[in-house]
Amino acid sequence: MIITTTPTPPYFAVIFTSIRAESDNDDGYDDMAIRMWDLAHEQPGFLGVESARQDVGITVSYWQDLKSISEWKANFDHQGAQKLGRERWYRSYRVRVCEVLRDYGLDAS
Repeated sequence: MIITTTPTPPYFAVIFTSIRAESDNDDGYDDMAIRMWDLAHEQPGFLGVESARQDVGITVSYWQDLKSISEWKANFDHQGAQKLGRERWYRSYRVRVCEVLRDYGLDAS
């Protein structure tokens, strides 16, 4: 896992926080996650993504602007994944859209 390199702010982040449904069968979840990861990388305005899962899953995707986020939300294949998520994979989730105003940290050498 790497930390996404992003441009100088401002840019936008979509934070998707989720709790999975209590099913032992992923029912295509892992395959869909990979498919959405690949599809997001093809979208105009996409800057990168970071994801972690333990009891709570957190995925943060980074976007150039709000228009890019809206187009990703409206993507036909992404809408299909959202529908399956509501029906099969998630017990609960929350989506937050944020403007990144500052970005700083420590980079590994």
